[in-house]
Amino acid sequence: GAPDGDDQLSENRSLLQQRLAVRELIDTEVSYLHVLQLCASDIRNRLQQLPQGDLDVLFSNIDDIIKVNRRLLHDLQETASREEEQVQLIGNAFLEFQEELEQVYKVYCASYEQALLLVETYRKEPELQREIQGIIEAVLPQAGPSGLSFLLVIPLQRITKYPLLLQKILENTLPDTSAYAALQRATSALQDVVTNINEYKRRKEVASKYTKVEPLSLRERLARINTHTLSKKTTRLSQLLKQEAGLVPRTEDKEFDDLEERFHWVSLCVTELKSNMAAYLDNLEAFLRFRPQDCNLEIPGGPVVQYCYLARDLQLQAFPEFKQQLEAQVWQPLCSLAKALAGPQNLIKKRLDKLLDFERVEEKLLEVGSVTYEEEAARHTYQALNSLLVAELPQFNQLAMRWLGQILCTFVTLQRDLAKQVLQRAEDSLAQLPHHHLSEPAFRKLVEDALGQSSHQLHSFQENFEKVLPPPTTQPLLPGAERQVQALLSKYGPGKLYQVTSNVSGAGTLDLTLPRGHIVALLQNKDTKGNSSRWLVDTGGHRGYVPAGKLEVYHMVPSEEELRGQARPHRDFQHQTPESISAPVPSVPTVTQVVAMYPFVARSSHEVSLQAGQRVTVLEAQDKKGNPEWSLVEVNGQRGYVPSSFLARAPSPAPWGWSLPS
Repeated sequence: GAPDGDDQLSENRSLLQQRLAVRELIDTEVSYLHVLQLCASDIRNRLQQLPQGDLDVLFSNIDDIIKVNRRLLHDLQETASREEEQVQLIGNAFLEFQEELEQVYKVYCASYEQALLLVETYRKEPELQREIQGIIEAVLPQAGPSGLSFLLVIPLQRITKYPLLLQKILENTLPDTSAYAALQRATSALQDVVTNINEYKRRKEVASKYTKVEPLSLRERLARINTHTLSKKTTRLSQLLKQEAGLVPRTEDKEFDDLEERFHWVSLCVTELKSNMAAYLDNLEAFLRFRPQDCNLEIPGGPVVQYCYLARDLQLQAFPEFKQQLEAQVWQPLCSLAKALAGPQNLIKKRLDKLLDFERVEEKLLEVGSVTYEEEAARHTYQALNSLLVAELPQFNQLAMRWLGQILCTFVTLQRDLAKQVLQRAEDSLAQLPHHHLSEPAFRKLVEDALGQSSHQLHSFQENFEKVLPPPTTQPLLPGAERQVQALLSKYGPGKLYQVTSNVSGAGTLDLTLPRGHIVALLQNKDTKGNSSRWLVDTGGHRGYVPAGKLEVYHMVPSEEELRGQARPHRDFQHQTPESISAPVPSVPTVTQVVAMYPFVARSSHEVSLQAGQRVTVLEAQDKKGNPEWSLVEVNGQRGYVPSSFLARAPSPAPWGWSLPS
């Protein structure tokens, strides 16, 4: 009976050790979950002096971890009521949570290194470090001087400890029991979880090296070139050329090619939408700057007053609010989405480079049978990049499409809300318009008739306006300049003559100093350095440079002999231009009503000032010397001379606005 007694004692001892291991698993899970909840609630909420972006990195997806581990703990505690099957139920529970544990801890472990970098930056600021340490010690005294580092490593330690705890239970479980197989599968599954997390973390570290887009200058790029990089690029180019020539096979990956094509389509959609939205915002800005309601339309009463009131109301509130919402809810998210595409784009580009390295190493491995450590690292780098892209690119494409769709829906919603708001604001004004009671067909006919009438009026005005050319020059000729103009005209022709619009003070040795109104001939429309803002001109005596912005094309005025030869019975006269010298232009008849086309400021007591659009009575169509360039007029009871080219025959008056159909 002694051997049987020893076996029974050994079995009891194993059972006791098994129960202690189970108790350790559950008790440590309770303590672990309590610490996580303190981190997520108390500590995170008290660290308000840190930016939200830092908190997101430090605590990562700790909320998701808490949700999964809370459910896991509940299932583990439920096994206590079924003591005989407890070990098997524990194994089944971990098998059930295998995928969820891997997903949540994979995300946390991937951001762990970035969180440590933040902790290092906090240590360089003693005051901030003391505040953080004080908060952590007040909530969690066992953290000690490690502070944040202690908290951040807890989830990593826990996920790696699960296989050890299960292994301890397994070692004290009899192999011939049904619980042993379930527990063995659970232990192996948790070991696979830890292995997959480590591999994912390694892939993320490799990818993070290539997702950073650095804006390097040409000098910085050249500084990075060395014999090693030249050798790598040459080898890749050689491999690519051999593939294009058909000398070596190209690695085909249909799954990745489909994902890459879909990603490029998403990227193209984002780029096009961003370009269109930028143009839309520019046009909206131009629309908001255009305010016809602030101008004097010279149309008293009627719908114009109601339009001006409504337009001012919309310009002050509705349209600016729409623009602000558009920038905040559409433009900024669209820019963020475009920025988020840069990382995967760079990663896909790097994968192609690493694929060429991988193919070259594979060829060498087949030929020689061995590769160097660096070549083996190149193989692993490609495999890591490819696996990461194949695993995450579908999710990224899906999220990007959802993001893009949400942006478009927001844009449509804002447009709809704007239209609704405008209609609500315009409701009172529309009710006061004379055509608000018209049916849609009648309103369409009204608009067509009104537009046709306005078009006919505009066409008539255009025909009358084209009979009188715009003012030939902004300034009259300087006294005694006729001979100089004739000399320049005979030497260079009318198309090369320009007039100085304001006084020019030469600053350089080759710069000219010219008075306002001086006539020059253009020699070259740029200087010796190719600067188009400085023109080389000839004054008839000197040559030099003049600012291009202070020159205006000079339109020739015909001589008195030409005027007499081309005069008509009603004493019309014409102005010649370099483009059309012989184009007949009706002159201003003597003692008639005309309109000032341009404003004119009197410079002496012999002249009189004009306002654009002002009605003028012409007394004589020439000055006392018979010069038709100046006309004697009467304006508001004052008499004086004005440039004849500033006057035009007024078009026949036409009714403004719309009229109701009879």
